Amino acid sequence: MLKFLKQVVDYGKETLEATRYIGQGLAVTFDHMQRRPVTVQYPYEKLIPSERFRGRIHFEFDKCIACEVCVRVCPINLPVVDWEFNKASKKKKLNHYSIDFGVCIFCGNCVEYCPTNCLSMTEDYELSTYDRHELNYDSVALGRLPYKVTNDPMVTPLRELVYLPEGVMDPHDVPADAPRAGAFPEDLIEKEKENVKG
Repeated sequence: MLKFLKQVVDYGKETLEATRYIGQGLAVTFDHMQRRPVTVQYPYEKLIPSERFRGRIHFEFDKCIACEVCVRVCPINLPVVDWEFNKASKKKKLNHYSIDFGVCIFCGNCVEYCPTNCLSMTEDYELSTYDRHELNYDSVALGRLPYKVTNDPMVTPLRELVYLPEGVMDPHDVPADAPRAGAFPEDLIEKEKENVKG
């Protein structure tokens, strides 16, 4: 009889413990139900990249002077610059320029140090291919301007979900001129300076 009572008591304790664990799990679930969405229904919805987003590099062939600064500042010596010296004009003549985006780390050094601003970062982040050799872009492919997310009629552009205003759960309801929820870096620096002075 005592053995049976002990088994009933142990079963009751295990039931209470299991109920507690289920309650903890449901508490986490209900907590997450009140959070902002993080899922984007790609490719029908796409996030609008931030202003400083470093996507595919755009190259302007006519501006390039074949100085090879981009190659020297690149951590992996990635851009391939093929040029020949023109004896008549005593200048370098660019023949071919290419970047392999399968190897590129998108650090932006080439864009930052280019003396003629012939390189620039774009919003294009859709570089997936079935063959890695297709990621080696020549000067023609680099010269194509990317298609902006906001100009595509088939796609719903979404602002960054992290920066939705307080109380807004659906990114589709945010007007274009709505203030950003987070503070800009300049504002944070100003606040820090005020705190140090005060």
